Amino acid sequence: MDEVKLRCQSCGMPLDPGYFGTNADASQNREWCFLCFKQGVFTKPEMTVEEMLQMSIDHMMRHLGFARDKAEQTAKEIIPNLKRWQ
Repeated sequence: MDEVKLRCQSCGMPLDPGYFGTNADASQNREWCFLCFKQGVFTKPEMTVEEMLQMSIDHMMRHLGFARDKAEQTAKEIIPNLKRWQ
């Protein structure tokens, strides 16, 4: 897998300009993506790591064309090691 410089520390999505979350003061937050973090708070604060793993696997299969085995392997390698889930 190619090394990604910046990755959302909640869902693992690669972070490029335009994908950053926002802080309470509307400034960019380069640690979280806009889907996970808006206006200084998580969009789904009750989400568990298991739910995030399943959501990521589903997304990779549906939208990125990953086979189930590859999606599961990728998600399990990345997500549990992200800051939010430590």
